[in-house]
Amino acid sequence: MRTPRTIAVVAHQRKKLDGGLDELRRRITDGGVDKLIWAEVPKSRKAPKQVRKAVAAGVDLLVVWGGDGIVQRSLDVLAQEKGGSKIPVAIIPAGTGNLLATNLGIPADLEKAVDIALHGRRRRIDLGKIEGEYFGVMAGIGFDGAMIHDADRKMKDRLGKLAYVWTGLRHVNGEAATARILVDGVKWFDDEASCVLIGNVGMITGGINAFDDAKPDDGWLDVGVATAQGALQWARALGTMAVGRSDRSPFVRTTRARRIDVKLESKMEYELDGGARTKTKSFSARVAPGAVKICVPRESAEAA
Repeated sequence: MRTPRTIAVVAHQRKKLDGGLDELRRRITDGGVDKLIWAEVPKSRKAPKQVRKAVAAGVDLLVVWGGDGIVQRSLDVLAQEKGGSKIPVAIIPAGTGNLLATNLGIPADLEKAVDIALHGRRRRIDLGKIEGEYFGVMAGIGFDGAMIHDADRKMKDRLGKLAYVWTGLRHVNGEAATARILVDGVKWFDDEASCVLIGNVGMITGGINAFDDAKPDDGWLDVGVATAQGALQWARALGTMAVGRSDRSPFVRTTRARRIDVKLESKMEYELDGGARTKTKSFSARVAPGAVKICVPRESAEAA
């Protein structure tokens, strides 16, 4: 594949990988690029402005350096902006959570990730859309949302993935809320739930497959409900997910849909691709098929 002539880099300056941003810049310029547009941001929510500039500049490739937070905000812009969906996105997984990259086979190795960016396949994937915002990995409410909300930046910087484990242990005894869930307009669940997950991919934090059959380009969103309460039931549920299929747990129920409507009895914490959002009592999610184009390894059998 010919090296893209105009490349934009949007980088989270607090994230680290191998030789860092200096090495990223050297590897890209050594690849023979004609023009490199470079932007560093101190936090993920500052990325959209820079991504819009890249879209307006008509770049051939957008390189995103960081974790799932900055990737989600970047993909959201591309899905919203006219012409944005035509620009391939290369993920350099430098964050605490790199779930989209992991699910797509992009390694946390700078040399290999840059090679994928410049010479990999371009694969169209779906996105989910919830409350007007697009996501690539998953949205969660309840146990998952509270866990993400409490794992603040300082704790994630200090403990990495263990931050999620630590905060998760503080919420296993949290109260469950009554949830009513419609899948494609049909009532599917109406009972107490400690966690509701809507996923575009299968693997979540810790390498656990929450959705065993999920694919990011199948035109579906997967939805799962956990009814586990207390440390013992959560240990059983997570243990089953770790060594077998998640739907074999008596505390987990899964299906897939193109649209999911959720109503809760009380407000609960809410997260989107690892980023905390406001509490809510109801939300709707739908799939956006083939919404963006991602650079993936050449050997990926599912790449297109």
